[in-house]
Amino acid sequence: MRKVRFLNKPFLLAPSSSTSHHLLEASPASTSSPNSFLPFSPSFARNVASTPFVEDKAETGAFPREGPGTSYGLNWALAGKGVIVKDKAFRNLKPYELEQKGATVAESLSGLPVHVRGNVLGGSSEISKAQFSKLLKLVTTHLSSISDIFVHDGAIGSSPKCNVKVRLISDSPAAVLSLSNFLQKTTTRAVSHDSCPLTVYVASSLSHSAGEALGIGIKGDNTGFIAADIERSSLILCGKAFTDANGTKEALVALSEPVITSRGGLPLSARLLECGESIVLLFAPEDSIRSCSDLFVSADAGVILSSRGVSPLFQTGNFGGSILLKLPAAIVLASCDSSGVIPPVSKLSLGQAAYHFLAGYQNGKFIPAYRKGSSSSSIDPVELSMAFLSQLKENQISSFLINVNEGEKRITGKLLVNLAKSTLQMNNIQPFKSRGGDLHRRYKSFLTAKFQDIPEEFSF
Repeated sequence: MRKVRFLNKPFLLAPSSSTSHHLLEASPASTSSPNSFLPFSPSFARNVASTPFVEDKAETGAFPREGPGTSYGLNWALAGKGVIVKDKAFRNLKPYELEQKGATVAESLSGLPVHVRGNVLGGSSEISKAQFSKLLKLVTTHLSSISDIFVHDGAIGSSPKCNVKVRLISDSPAAVLSLSNFLQKTTTRAVSHDSCPLTVYVASSLSHSAGEALGIGIKGDNTGFIAADIERSSLILCGKAFTDANGTKEALVALSEPVITSRGGLPLSARLLECGESIVLLFAPEDSIRSCSDLFVSADAGVILSSRGVSPLFQTGNFGGSILLKLPAAIVLASCDSSGVIPPVSKLSLGQAAYHFLAGYQNGKFIPAYRKGSSSSSIDPVELSMAFLSQLKENQISSFLINVNEGEKRITGKLLVNLAKSTLQMNNIQPFKSRGGDLHRRYKSFLTAKFQDIPEEFSF
């Protein structure tokens, strides 16, 4: 028996009768100090493991009896995430291979509880650090007891420089089949070499009882729940939570935001429109574009904007999942004002674009940075707006404001899409000037009450 060092721990490596190895801990692990990754959001702590090194070294060595479901390099990597492979670990199976393992297309659910902790700006979390740690221990123990587990490597965002690598560890081939439909494709090497990968644990046979045992306060039936820890870069899907695509994406976005921003990208709640050779970035109320989601590059409201270009967060079938790495020719902010103060179409200055982006005004209500459900976000909207302004200035991107509620006529669907596209051809669009009223006062009242410091360059 020989002693090896793995993940900053000395371990005794003993061969077992199965294809995996037992890890016998010899001493307590040392923890790394918190890192401040974000240029304009709160710092978050992360334990950086040496998994990439171990996985590479194991994969390049000559091990006996390796084959389908048996990879010592993968087993070492999974052990670093708390999962000890009992028998087989199948990685990156194709859909037909998952179906051969028993995967079926599960019925979609929505509205399952989503609990996010760790640098959440929207208020206190419903789940504590201790609760998440207990839940993670329960889930990894469960996954370590399953004969066959399934691993899938993917990414959030299609830009290689700004995307976030994701490793999915599941007890269910159906979960991998479902979640791999919207994760971007990437290589296993990219995941194993990434400094800040996200880990998604799926325990489909643990659901309501796990939540009750931890005192999370799960309500409703026994379908499952979603729990995420930004500081750990970890997501847990219990029960049928993997079938709630919207809830899972919301949690993944919250986890990926700090990594995206640390790599020079901006995670924005916008959609991409292709206009010939050009791209338009559209921020709009969900109900105004729901009927024409097939006209966008991605049906989801989520993109990464950087100096290299713009690309969707999640994979989509609308345009064959193509990677878009060009800068938008225009950015269109769709507002909703029935008072007539905001004109139908107007051109915005840089400061105005940042101001109206921050406000996200929608017919009497304000949705800062157009981020619906932003309570789980870890990025301050003012800092996001400042970075947004910098991108516009640096890349000389034109910005426009559209009022989708002009009088009694509501501009939605294809009409809105066509109007957004027309900003590229219209040469006589006038600069934004309000048509009187107290809308400016309402903007100022909301923003000054919501945020302490509004940058001087922001203007109505």
